Amino acid sequence: MENVKKFFIYMVLTTLALQNFAFRMEAYAFSAGSVVINEIAWAGTADGSNDEWIELYNTTSQQVDLTGWIISDDNVDSYTLSGEISAYGYYLIEDTEETLNNVTASSIIGLSLANAGDSLVLKDSAGNIIDSVNATGGAWYAGDGTTKASMEKIDPSVTTDSANNWASSTKNNGSIGRSGSIILGTPGSANSSFSGGTEVNIISTETNFIPGENFTVNVRAEKVTDLYSYGFEIKYDPSVINFVSATEKDFLKGGSVSTSFNSALENDQEGVLIIGNARLVNPPNGIDGSGDLFSVQFNVVGVDGNSSAITFGPTSFLSNSSTDIPSQMNSFDFSIGEIVSGSVSNLTANQGLERYSLKLSWTAPVDGAEKYIIKKKFPNGSYISIGETTEISFTDKDGNQGGGNIIPNIEYSYQVLAVKNGILSSPVNVIAIETRGLIGDNNRSGRVDGRDIEKLARAYGSGFGDEEYNPLADTNFDGVIDGSDLIDIGANFAKKI
Repeated sequence: MENVKKFFIYMVLTTLALQNFAFRMEAYAFSAGSVVINEIAWAGTADGSNDEWIELYNTTSQQVDLTGWIISDDNVDSYTLSGEISAYGYYLIEDTEETLNNVTASSIIGLSLANAGDSLVLKDSAGNIIDSVNATGGAWYAGDGTTKASMEKIDPSVTTDSANNWASSTKNNGSIGRSGSIILGTPGSANSSFSGGTEVNIISTETNFIPGENFTVNVRAEKVTDLYSYGFEIKYDPSVINFVSATEKDFLKGGSVSTSFNSALENDQEGVLIIGNARLVNPPNGIDGSGDLFSVQFNVVGVDGNSSAITFGPTSFLSNSSTDIPSQMNSFDFSIGEIVSGSVSNLTANQGLERYSLKLSWTAPVDGAEKYIIKKKFPNGSYISIGETTEISFTDKDGNQGGGNIIPNIEYSYQVLAVKNGILSSPVNVIAIETRGLIGDNNRSGRVDGRDIEKLARAYGSGFGDEEYNPLADTNFDGVIDGSDLIDIGANFAKKI
């Protein structure tokens, strides 16, 4: 009997062991691209060329145990990994713990990456190739040995080893090197070239940042799905601005859901603002779309000429009802002092190449411009924008949204405004006249006939701003389609160009 019991226990334990083994075999059956090599600082940092780091990214919705995984460097099993990488999370390998001063490493491994280029292959614990970078071992696809910009993956979902899917980093996520240098890379957060849809932006309606005055920025999420919670580490220069207050916006509430918004300075010291919030619903569910998460008010303590930025630190995140959301987080740059954009000069207006068109031309401001806004004076007396351009000319013609509808022998007034750093210049005015064409040819057929009478009749009695108002039938441009416009048609009836 005793032997029977022992045999039964043995069989139970053996069955459990086999089930556990089978589970582990299933759990460790990884596919190519489930974890990817996402960012490589092969040139080190400005504080040390040996301060190299590699970032892995988990493209799946499941936590992955990296214990026993390796990264082979030029076909040598150089770097053995351990620990876990969370769903849609990052795993950071640093050469030393001091490599990145304010970002905690997932693993410390003595890295040795050649500036001329290496072949890196990520393998799971069973030896399966999960991802590879620069498999031929030639020059690195991207990155910069002078600026120390990291080499970053554009789309982590692409599993092929292609140079077209890599770029040099163009931003800093708040991380710094061992001696305080700015890292031109995004360790622990979405790459600057990340092709995903979700973005977090810092937006301000302010155009001037004046010493002693307050200004407000909104933190906004764009194109997010199932947003359930967020946490932000907002960094700023305390010698330029100081924190005043933070206020939750309604987007995360989704109308009526309660939330748990909190904000405070880290250790009550200016320079780092910590924000956190979550929807208080169980089971967890999030909100879709775009909207403002919260606003932050700052006071300007710097002086005219100071330039600074508000950035998101590397621990910032968005989370859905189950895991983190890959997101691109963008900084906000600003300058202290009243900013005035230079105006255009030598603005002229002439008839365009086509009949019923007027071409404006100008000289750019001395300090340049990002774009130009063209406005036209309408019958109600207001100047309304009819277009934007980065060129130093603009043609108002049929087909322009808001513009066009040029009638011969009418004086049209235009304004051109330069835009730089989001600031509008003072407007510069010009008057233009089109002398070609036929007054009353309001359907542009080249002849004044019954069709023109029909179009006028359908709009007769309407005024500017009415739905049925037809600007081409308003032949004297007075804002009303009436008898005087009918007289113009009669005077030119049956004439042909």
